[in-house]
Amino acid sequence: MEKKLIEVCFTPKEYNYFKDKFDVVVVIDVLRATSAICSAFANGVKAVIPVETIEEARAYQNKGYLVGAERNGEIVDGFDFGNSPFSYLNPKLKGEEVVLSTTNGTRAIQMAVGAPHVLIASLINAEAIIQKVAKLNKNTVCLCSGWKDNFNLEDTICAGMIAEGLMRNHSFTSNEDSTIAAKYLYLSAKDNYFGFLKSSSHRRRLKRLNLNEDIKYCLNPNQLDLVPALKGTKIVLDS
Repeated sequence: MEKKLIEVCFTPKEYNYFKDKFDVVVVIDVLRATSAICSAFANGVKAVIPVETIEEARAYQNKGYLVGAERNGEIVDGFDFGNSPFSYLNPKLKGEEVVLSTTNGTRAIQMAVGAPHVLIASLINAEAIIQKVAKLNKNTVCLCSGWKDNFNLEDTICAGMIAEGLMRNHSFTSNEDSTIAAKYLYLSAKDNYFGFLKSSSHRRRLKRLNLNEDIKYCLNPNQLDLVPALKGTKIVLDS
């Protein structure tokens, strides 16, 4: 049986190289957008509508939607919440459709629109993503959201975890050095994500904002057995 590909795209600015070559795009923004989205579904949110701009977010807010908006790690003034996973544990969100716009994650999700399958991944649901991709059995790319088009460690480590799991247990293969690099970063980090990422740029950025609890939550792998997926303009829980 022919092996399927699993590859890693380090940043959104490199996505054009991978675009249209893969049936499955796994979007990753560990700190914090995709972790927040996973948490929202664990809390019973019906759907998350990702939008790229603040203007789009305000338009939804004017229609009565609950809207989260984050820029540079902070809640944008005038919105209901940002992209802290803990914001999505609010009981009033259960059964609701919420809107989210973030610095990096929702932009990466929008870039993936048009792919046959767009899955939302973080460390907290990585094993569920591995199992879903294995079941789909199609050529797959992990799209790391990075930080403003720059490489970051946490998304790459998560992508490496997914790639390593698929290559080790599910007969996937890789042609790209980016995937091999991500795999070995993951293997170096997997025994202590928190310590390995201590000096990473975004962890330091969030620490300055007193968001250590968010960091700890987002770096605790495989807490959730669920797979959010983009269907049309909305992210819903994959069935």
